Amino acid sequence: MFEEKYEPHEIEARWQKYWADHKTYKVENDDPRPKSYVLEMFPYPSGNLHMGHVRNYSIGDVVARFRTMRGFNVLHPIGFDSFGMPAENAAIKHHIPPAKWTMENIANMTRQLKELGLSYDWDRQVTTCKEEYYKWTQWFFELMYKRGLAVKKEASVNWCNTCGTVLANEQVEDGKCWRCHQPVEKKQLSQWFFKITDYAEQLLDDLDELKGWPDRVKTMQRNWIGRSEGLEFGFDVPSLHKKLMVYTTRPDTIYGVTFVVIPPEHPMVEELLKDNPKKAELEAFCNKVKNTSDIERTSSESEKLGMYTGVDCIHPLTGEKVQIWITNYVLVDYGTGAVMGVPTGDHRDWMFATKYGIRKILTLQPKDHELKLEEMTDAYEEKDGVLVNAGQFTGMEMHKAMKAIIDYMEEKGLGKRRVNYRLRDWLISRQRYWGCPIPVVYCPHCGEVLVPEKDLPVKLPTDVKFDAGASSPLATSESFVHCTCPKCGGPATRELDTMDTFLCSSWYYLRYTDPHNDKAPFSEEAVNHWMPVDQYIGGIEHAILHLLYSRFFMKVLHDAGLVDADEPFTNLLTQGMVIKDGAKMSKSLGNVVSPEEIVGKFGADTARLFIMFAAPV
Repeated sequence: MFEEKYEPHEIEARWQKYWADHKTYKVENDDPRPKSYVLEMFPYPSGNLHMGHVRNYSIGDVVARFRTMRGFNVLHPIGFDSFGMPAENAAIKHHIPPAKWTMENIANMTRQLKELGLSYDWDRQVTTCKEEYYKWTQWFFELMYKRGLAVKKEASVNWCNTCGTVLANEQVEDGKCWRCHQPVEKKQLSQWFFKITDYAEQLLDDLDELKGWPDRVKTMQRNWIGRSEGLEFGFDVPSLHKKLMVYTTRPDTIYGVTFVVIPPEHPMVEELLKDNPKKAELEAFCNKVKNTSDIERTSSESEKLGMYTGVDCIHPLTGEKVQIWITNYVLVDYGTGAVMGVPTGDHRDWMFATKYGIRKILTLQPKDHELKLEEMTDAYEEKDGVLVNAGQFTGMEMHKAMKAIIDYMEEKGLGKRRVNYRLRDWLISRQRYWGCPIPVVYCPHCGEVLVPEKDLPVKLPTDVKFDAGASSPLATSESFVHCTCPKCGGPATRELDTMDTFLCSSWYYLRYTDPHNDKAPFSEEAVNHWMPVDQYIGGIEHAILHLLYSRFFMKVLHDAGLVDADEPFTNLLTQGMVIKDGAKMSKSLGNVVSPEEIVGKFGADTARLFIMFAAPV
């Protein structure tokens, strides 16, 4: 009896060769069929794929093949997000040039992707570390600069004194430098930012238009943008002849303010410490807080610490003295950088006031029963109630009181309505080599000058040292550092920071529409034919930064007249994480399962089928 045996390796290899030879998945822009753009988040070339990758790409492949069979002209491209720290770390550790390490990894991952039989148009591959790509990343920086959206300003960074360098947050481990294990401190440095805050309102409002996005992702973005409406007003500081400005979303509790807290970075701290009898003690406390991470400072679990400055300000409505404290739980870049303390209305303020013996004033209580301050064990934080001990507003329902108090403060010239956002400007400066150079030069006569478009890209030099210690690798290249000013022709120096790799991934989906264009990042015809992406697939861990930055990019390009669409992704699928040993599968955690084990034994179709059915999308 004849028995036919299924030989996956022979069958898959034959068909994969046929697809490659005949360019089966090559797509043309002028195809008459309706378009469908299917895209998975592109990988970082760390060396090997794992089953988490296989799940992401298999989902996209199913969607792409299904839509092709339904009569669509499907764009299904792939590329590599290839700048970043791992390549530079490899260069330091193993003395391998980052480019060599990266391109070898790309070659291996390309082989693995092809062996999985994925239906990619390989002719459209983009690699973000190649000059033909990062030329246009620099071009976009210059577009942002010309539109007033790229600015250089002071920022608080992680600084290692031993290495003499700035560290990214991920390079700080338990408050110490990942390389020398010495304590890291906060330092103010001049850094490049993109003014994403200019688009905060639009980014928030347009979430309602994203019907094909998971509610969870939209909620995460709403919370990250963090719009709030409230009151900005000031407390007079008689000893300084100044006002200390605060912002609150709870003006109904204003009569309960007994202290104001500021962080060590607040601009008034220096004046408060001048001639202060507790100056040395206060400075030591400030330095300790500055060297604590923002995450730890804002955590609900961390201990709330503070020091009374000995200076008081004056309550604008009651005329009573209010203490000014320096604390570890306020950040300078939110609101005005100062927060009013209302012990009876906020749990954190209650704990702080109890700890340091600051007085408490009850200003809000439930409608149906009376609270007694001496019987309270915590703040009354319900969003319902009536005001007490609140002057002319006593007895008023809290929500009506909010409006009435703001109206009164504005009428008397004591404060003003204000919309505030939690969202901060996007810090794009990175003090490392393996990234896209920032196309700016500094001239002693002309100041800050953009590199002319005809001279892009500003290329990464190869004559750099990765064991420089106290200086960034780019600073070790004399040929890179010293240049000629494009304006006056005099001697100048280049910007030594490179760009955050999130810039590369904020526009890569646009480059796929026209990947070989050497005159522009893409043609108007190509980008408007394919965009927006119809189905985007990737991890929920990118719900905020990557997806928010991509949305910001599209809105800027739309306003600049470069694209018709103002949102990048119509439908978004977050595919879930592949877990092993109770944790997300990740090379950094050492819990990776390679698809080659399964493909080698059972074939690519089996590996893909298994990962799709193990946990249905």
